[in-house]
Amino acid sequence: MGGNATVAVEATTNRPSSASIVQTLGGGSGIDTSALVQSLVDAQFESRNAALAKREETLTAQISAAATHKSNITGFSTALSTLSRSGNLATQPTSSNSGIVNVTRLSGAVLTDVNARVEVRQLAAAQTASTAPVTDKAAPVGQGTLTLTFGTASVADGAMSAFMPGAGASVDIIIDASNSSLQGIAAAINARNAGVTASILTDSAGSRLVIKGGSGEARAFTLEATETPGEEGLSALNIGIGASGTTIGSAAADAIVAIDGVAIKRDSNTIADLVPGVKLDLVSAQIGVPVNIGKTLPTNALLQAVSDFVDTYNEVFAALNKDLDPVTGSLKQDIAAKALKRQLQQLTLAPLASGAGGAPTTLSQIGVRTNRDGSITLDSTALSRALVNSPDAVEKMFAAPSGAATTGNGLAAALGAIAAEAANTTRGLGASEISYTKAKSDIATDKTDALAKADALRTRMTRQFASMDAKVAAYKSTQTFIENQVKAWNSQD
Repeated sequence: MGGNATVAVEATTNRPSSASIVQTLGGGSGIDTSALVQSLVDAQFESRNAALAKREETLTAQISAAATHKSNITGFSTALSTLSRSGNLATQPTSSNSGIVNVTRLSGAVLTDVNARVEVRQLAAAQTASTAPVTDKAAPVGQGTLTLTFGTASVADGAMSAFMPGAGASVDIIIDASNSSLQGIAAAINARNAGVTASILTDSAGSRLVIKGGSGEARAFTLEATETPGEEGLSALNIGIGASGTTIGSAAADAIVAIDGVAIKRDSNTIADLVPGVKLDLVSAQIGVPVNIGKTLPTNALLQAVSDFVDTYNEVFAALNKDLDPVTGSLKQDIAAKALKRQLQQLTLAPLASGAGGAPTTLSQIGVRTNRDGSITLDSTALSRALVNSPDAVEKMFAAPSGAATTGNGLAAALGAIAAEAANTTRGLGASEISYTKAKSDIATDKTDALAKADALRTRMTRQFASMDAKVAAYKSTQTFIENQVKAWNSQD
């Protein structure tokens, strides 16, 4: 009887262990141990998972905020710099007759005093010469050497009557069997880059070689052939005194311009060194017709620019201030964001130009006021008064940056310095963005680690409860066997 009991217990406790633990959990105890294990694991890791999720959410908001404000200030700076460099906020020169003289402001120039009378007596011109037409531009002309010489010349009725060589060395152009056609000769001349250009002009009469020099009296030229014996023909291309095969279409000449009655010469029709800050483009010669050169102030453009600056500043500042709210702000503890706010608040008092004679140098002095909440407003009356009394000073504040200096170099330079600091990846919002992104990456690693630990704990507890359940099942089996034996004994009595 004892042996049978032993066999029964062994049969119960040594059931196969290859069956799924999860499927057999609770079979002996009657408890849903699978759900119990899951609840215990969830309870242990719930607070940590919640903390990681909250931290990840915070970092995501911080990354977005840092990138947004860096982009805002950079875009603000770029837009202002583009406007400043466009010249629309600068005094522009004027011409009383653009059909004779056209004027443009030189880049970076400040036109403080523009008042001149210009009389164009002669336009600068380039010498052009053409050969007699030939039937076939691909046919050989001759071989030898063409020598190009620059200097000054006298030309009348298409012929050169006198020539004085300049100080520059002559240029030799080799013509052989490979380039002896009109086309080949033109290509050989152009390949030398000697100061003339050659082209082929074709019409019903045939093809001509046309050679053109640079404008200016001293850029007249001659072309003289030294022919290869037996391959004669190049002399037909001679340009100069006594040349019979070519015609000079226009003579080299300097421009003659009288500035306030004083005649000067220039070798180009574009002149940038007569009226300070102004480029003159000579359009036509009109002897005895003076052209008045003056200036026009960008008053309306500056009024609009200051107004637009105030509006954009307030948008950028309000967005930044919201994220710096000490309670709800995503960047409430961000040092770079706080520095950006401080720099923006100091902008209205920063010296933007070198003042002389009491001229305004800061935004606050031309009507841009700072409110208690950090936003700014525009006093249009004060700005209009500054534009009347000190137009040059206001213009300097909005002038395009020049050089590496920022202080006293205009508003665009000052705002550009703030934007550069914000984008800095060592101490600016650029650095904050990098730091937050790395921290978020670390959160992902922590979440993976927590998940692995939760799985390990679930596996360990599942095995522990499986072992317990097996023991309970064995005890129940023994109990049932004993109860049945007792019932059997009682029935025998």
